[in-house]
Amino acid sequence: MKEIYNLLKPENVRIIPGVKDWKEAIYEAVEPLTKGGYCEARYADEIIKNTEKLGPYYVLCENLALIHGSADQGVLKRQIAITLLREPVRFREDGHDVRVLVTLAATDPESHMEALQAMSELFSEAESVEKVIHAETPDEIYQLFVHAVDD
Repeated sequence: MKEIYNLLKPENVRIIPGVKDWKEAIYEAVEPLTKGGYCEARYADEIIKNTEKLGPYYVLCENLALIHGSADQGVLKRQIAITLLREPVRFREDGHDVRVLVTLAATDPESHMEALQAMSELFSEAESVEKVIHAETPDEIYQLFVHAVDD
């Protein structure tokens, strides 16, 4: 279960105050992956198009969204980014408040499964979600994710 060390780099974990709407949330969540050369700038636009067509399929539960598109929508290399919003955003009016945006750039359907399993274990406990939400620094969030793999 060490795949997360390859898929999540400390520089791809950020804390930002908030966003004006869900579209800005997508752009903010994808930005570290674009800057790092893991996806093309159009990846955020493609996810927004998917959302407009299919709804916010990536909102998993209160406070958590696993933002992703398909490999052919601008993904260059596998990587994960995590963005914590101090103020929550809603991806639809009657939907959940979301503060943790886990953004996945996957080159195929299987290669990231181990990392996703670690994340699902971390987020299966409400206490862990609260720890992420109340983290003071990006490094604190990074450590929570990588330690979820080691536990």
